[in-house]
Order: sequence, then structure tokens, then C-alpha cells
Amino acid sequence: MNRDELLSICPSLREALRRNRYDTDTLLDALGPDVHAALSRNEPVPVRRASAACGELGTLIRLFLLTDDCPVGEVAAALSPLPVEDAVAAGLLESEGDVVRAALDLRPMDIGGGNRWVLSDLDGSLRPRETPVDHVIGVGHASLSLLQATPTAPVGTLLDVGTGCGIQALHGASYADSVTATDLNVRAVDLAAVTAALNEEELELLAGSWFEPVEGRTFDQVVANPPFVVSRARVGHTYRDSGLDLDGASELMISRVADYLAPGGTAALLASWIHVEDEDWRARVASWLPAHGIDAWVVQRDVADPALYVGTWMRDGGLDTRDPATATIAEDWLDHLASANVEGVGFGFVYLRRTDAPTDLMAEDLTHGFSDPLGAEALAYFERVAWLRDHDVLTARFRVEESTALERVFLPGDEGWTQVVARLHRGNGPAWQHEVDDLVASLVAGMRGDGLVLGELIELLAAAHGVDAEEFAQSAVPLVHALVRHGLVLPT
Repeated sequence: MNRDELLSICPSLREALRRNRYDTDTLLDALGPDVHAALSRNEPVPVRRASAACGELGTLIRLFLLTDDCPVGEVAAALSPLPVEDAVAAGLLESEGDVVRAALDLRPMDIGGGNRWVLSDLDGSLRPRETPVDHVIGVGHASLSLLQATPTAPVGTLLDVGTGCGIQALHGASYADSVTATDLNVRAVDLAAVTAALNEEELELLAGSWFEPVEGRTFDQVVANPPFVVSRARVGHTYRDSGLDLDGASELMISRVADYLAPGGTAALLASWIHVEDEDWRARVASWLPAHGIDAWVVQRDVADPALYVGTWMRDGGLDTRDPATATIAEDWLDHLASANVEGVGFGFVYLRRTDAPTDLMAEDLTHGFSDPLGAEALAYFERVAWLRDHDVLTARFRVEESTALERVFLPGDEGWTQVVARLHRGNGPAWQHEVDDLVASLVAGMRGDGLVLGELIELLAAAHGVDAEEFAQSAVPLVHALVRHGLVLPT
């Protein structure tokens, strides 16, 4: 791969891709939903059959998405006005006799704001190949999950740490005035630069480790999908291995990112953390945060047991778990986790905001399904936390968020239906649920924007139900704080 030559062919390559409508919408229309799903499953035969009727677009599908050997004449027609020999010289293609094949992965992506093309290294899913240390991974599940979970409110400056193929930086360019991206892997920086040029985007791309290239600078937003694989302190592949022991990469990112956030700036990070015997994972993550200056919302989406975790990443590296040599690596990996008393590995999102107040942390599990993206919710969460910090809830009025519902669950008993639980359920966002008793349900039902302040409402209900108002307030205040944090009730 030659960065300068790849940059030089971007205008003619872009023209060819546009002429053939090599974009996400056209691919779906041309292949149909069933065949398009087969493409996502890395099943080439249905895609190859369908692409035969797609003309020059079909050639691009077979060339870049299936990594087929393609006749040089067909490729020349599809890539015109880009000469095949120029594409080969730049490292986009490889030639062998009368056929050419892709040397890089080039695929359209819809990441919000329209179609984009992303360059990365071939992943070996359709054409087996070894994965070198400086392999630049394409847009996988982790990248997509961060894209969907990143706040996209307009910002001035954005930093993408560990940019890889540049997908997060490219996404950031749709809502940030300027984007800076760093990566230790020079090959990743080069490919990200070509991706930016192909999409006619201006990005500042810097080679270097972690935050070193931007030392002394601050940004309105930081995003990162760092090499957070939990393993020994060594590097097998730069896209996933940090060279730090266990969850050291996540610790480094979470503990240092505040220094690079402008006042009020936010960070959206993917991270992982170990679950250690007799230790709460929340306390572990909390220990990585500074004591002052950060609001943090940490969302654990999944936990994998060590065997599942190791097996997943072994397959990700293209290793056959049945191979004796691979088994030796797995044994060593599992031994290392066992020596650290690791019972599981958690994975999720970390949202941070720079403040001028004592650090506030909420770390929680969010393993149930929901459809709304988390990015906008994270910004709203920070606003609610800031409000709680500055106000006494007893003197405030609240309203119930319009999607919040009261659910009651009844089970059959000896005397008919018996209520076993009542819960408040938010119908949008992360779909939070809080179990409540009848008194709290009445308290929430009485919340009106033009009604009583919370303290008065507590006194009224305490008198009506014959309970001590002070004791009721002591239990109600932290509950209202939790309901506000989760957006089930909102201050007016």
C-alpha cells in the first residue's frame, strides 16, 4: 500500500464509485434484502449469483465485497476512469495474469449523513489470510455500536483516539467543525487519510500513542474505540491489543481523558473491565476516575465468562480453536485470567463530561434490549445530573415523562389475583424500570408542573396514608433522584 499513490487516485476512484452507484442504498436495492443479509453473514454464493445481473456494479461487488478474482477487462470497465495499473501500483488491487483482486477492503457505509466509503485491510472472512500485527480492521460490531451510541449534537472540536480505519472520525465530521484523529499504527493513519480524501473530508490525522500527539490540547468531544482486549501485556494485533495488562487500556483511557476535555466537553468510549472475585466491578471503574471534575455514566451491556471471552477473540484473530497451537495460546490466556481471579469480563459504554464539581458516577447494568440510541440519552442524563447538583428536590416541582407507565403484575393466588410487583417503566430511551410501592406510585401520580412542590406532596400523602412525613421524605428523596437520573420524572 502506498499512501501518496492511493491519495492520488481518489478523484478518479470516487468518480467510478459514484458512476456505478456503489452505495448502501443501491446495494440493498440491487441484491434484495435476502441476498444482502447473506452478504452480512459472509455467504458469498447468493451474492455472487445476484451480482451477475448487476453489470459494472456487480463487478465492484465481486471485487471488493467478495474479494473474487475478476477478469481485468471487467474491472477496467467498472473502475473507469481509474486505470487498473494505477490501482495496482497504489496497492488497492493485486494483479495476476489476466485477473485482478482486491488488496484492500473498500465498502460503502451509511453512518448517518449519507453514504461513505471506508478503506481497511481485508479481514480474511471470505479469503483466508494471516492477520499481521499492523492489520487495520474494518467496521465491525464494536465500531457500529459506538457509532450508534455517540452523541451527535454539534461541537467545535472532536478527537478520535485510536482511529483505526477512521470510521469514528468520519462520523464525527458530520457534526464537528474540526476533527483530529490519532493512532499508534501508521498504516491505520494512512488508510484513514485515504478514506477521508475519498469522501472529500478534511481530518487532522496524527501518528502516535494514545494522547501523545495532542498533548496540551483540549477538545469538545472525545470518542474512542481503543484496543481494550483483556489479556497479557503484549501486542499481537494493534487494533485490539494495547500492550497493557488485563483492563489496563480501559483504565488508561478513562483515567486520562478528562485532561483532554474542554470545560463542558464530553467523551464517549467503548471499554471493558474485569470482574474479580469478591470485588464489585463498579468500584473498579470508579477507582479510575479523578475525585473532582467529571460526571460519569458507565453502562455495562454484557459480561462474558473467561472461556467465552478467550474463544471469541481467538476466532477474531483468525485462529482455529481446534488447532493444538491455538489451544496452547488459549491455555496460557485462561491461566493468566485465572491467576488474577477473573470471573468475567464486562463490556460497555463510558460517557464522561468535564465539570467543575466533585466527580459524580453512576455505573449500572443495561443488559435488556432497547431500540433508541444512547448518545442523545447521555447528553440528557448529564443535564439531569447537573440539575440535581444545583437544586433541592424537596422545593422543586416535577412532571412525569410522557412515556412513563405504571405497570402492576398480578399472579393467581388462593383468593384470586394477587399483586406481586408494581414498577414504573420508561417507554423510550433505555427503557428503565423501577419497582415502587403503592405510596410511591401515588407520589409520582401527584407530580404536576403546576402542582405542589415535592416536599408539600410528601406531607399531603403522609397525612393521607398515616405515615411519618419525615421518614417518608428520607426514603422518597433518593428515589426521586434515581427517577430523575433515569428520566422517568423531570423537573419543571
